[in-house]
Amino acid sequence: MIAYGKQDIRFDDIEFVVDVLKSDFLTQGPIVPKFEEAISGLAEAKYVTAVNSATSALHIACLALELKPGDLLWTVPNTFVASANCALYCGAEVDFVDIDPQTSNMSVELLERKLRISQQSGKLPKIVIPVHLTGEPCNMAAIKKLSVEYGFKIIEDASHAIGGRLQNKPIGSCEYSDITVFSFHPVKIVTSGEGGAALTNCPDLDRKLKLLRSHGITRDLDLMQHPTNDAWYYEQVDLGFNYRMTDIHAALGLSQLSRLHEYVQRRHEIAARYDQEFEGANLHKPYRNPINKSALHLYVIQVEPLQHNGVFHKLRESNIGVNLHYIPVHTHPYYQKLGFDWGDFPNSEDYYKKAISLPMFPTLAVDELNYIIKTVKKLCDE
Repeated sequence: MIAYGKQDIRFDDIEFVVDVLKSDFLTQGPIVPKFEEAISGLAEAKYVTAVNSATSALHIACLALELKPGDLLWTVPNTFVASANCALYCGAEVDFVDIDPQTSNMSVELLERKLRISQQSGKLPKIVIPVHLTGEPCNMAAIKKLSVEYGFKIIEDASHAIGGRLQNKPIGSCEYSDITVFSFHPVKIVTSGEGGAALTNCPDLDRKLKLLRSHGITRDLDLMQHPTNDAWYYEQVDLGFNYRMTDIHAALGLSQLSRLHEYVQRRHEIAARYDQEFEGANLHKPYRNPINKSALHLYVIQVEPLQHNGVFHKLRESNIGVNLHYIPVHTHPYYQKLGFDWGDFPNSEDYYKKAISLPMFPTLAVDELNYIIKTVKKLCDE
């Protein structure tokens, strides 16, 4: 089965991880800060907090921005559930903004309309989370402009997007957001096994994120209520979590980061081949804005709803491990218990009925790519 995505582990990765395994520190050692420094340099963000998953990063990002019961967070329905669940972890409410049918990202027009209506009822969001679906950047400049007008904070869910660029700035620079979140899951652009990171340019937010990552405990004299120079002394000054990344995971991530641009370039080569071969085929190719650079975590085609199940299952039967990203969050049973239902966000639901994620990863072989293209065209034309 050709997977829709998978990691590329090389000898250098293994050697670096083994070096850490042989070292004095498996966790809370020097490699996590080095990983954070490398991410900071690539993304051009001032501060980075590495954690054990992007879900953890989303959670502490919300807490750092003081999301609490009675507050409201908005995101898109066509995302992984973590983008919405992070609000519920904080006791806040969650709602959704439908997507633009062309870009499959948050619709700025629908966001502005919903903000206008919500302002009249006095129920504006405290945080909005745009998601760079498939690695294609959202219209962050327009969303930032609305945040100034309506007073909400922005967390960029860039779990798909490390290595991408928003015009002339790398995704993660936080030029248009308070915090950006990356994922290092094995199917993402680079991997640390499991892992994530929260990036910001605000020193106060950075301090909060690092406190929340590790039980709310500090040895920083400036943060203590009863500062002392005793080497053994620390204080818990907030209620945090054990969301730390180990040095083992950070070693793999740091090694992988050295190939980030190579990986993104190879993804663009594969996408260019898909684009060329699917020209005129009975399917819709994914949108990419030429002023930006997608990280191309996914290559999602769309076929007509009546074809969708047949094409999807026949591709699987042909040993092509296609997938679907994502089931709209508001249609899951848990969210239906919260009052959401089918029909609430028709653009996202329409996308779900058409979307198929084709294999997209740097080590995809030429013969595999040829086979995928031939099979997709044949099934879609039938």
